[in-house]
Amino acid sequence: MPQSIAQFSLLVADYDEALSFYVDRLGFELLEDTRLGADKRWVRIRPAGAAGCAILLARPSTPEQRALIGRQAADRVWLFLDTDDFERDYRRLVEQGVEIVRERSEEAYGKVCVFADCYGNRWDLIQRTPDLGGGAQD
Repeated sequence: MPQSIAQFSLLVADYDEALSFYVDRLGFELLEDTRLGADKRWVRIRPAGAAGCAILLARPSTPEQRALIGRQAADRVWLFLDTDDFERDYRRLVEQGVEIVRERSEEAYGKVCVFADCYGNRWDLIQRTPDLGGGAQD
């Protein structure tokens, strides 16, 4: 059986704050929100209509983990949101007041911009040039 990445954890300060950003502002879908106790939840999201890998929103359990919220990749782009319509999705980011860290540009691999989530994590929004795969900014 081939392997695939089912999900990965993204540290967040607050589940509801993160859901407000990802679901309400970016349009991601909520896959699961299960209470596991007084302060723990199992919260999974992914881009609307996507299949495959999900994001598990994880509240930190130690001060060391808390210090890494928004810095899991040391201020580098580490999350990549592919799109089939860059202009539509870029417009949504701007309309929703999402911070654009690096303005859109056209590269050999496609149209791209860098934006930050509500915690400062950097994302590429990218529409890849057909047949080229794609690269990334960091």
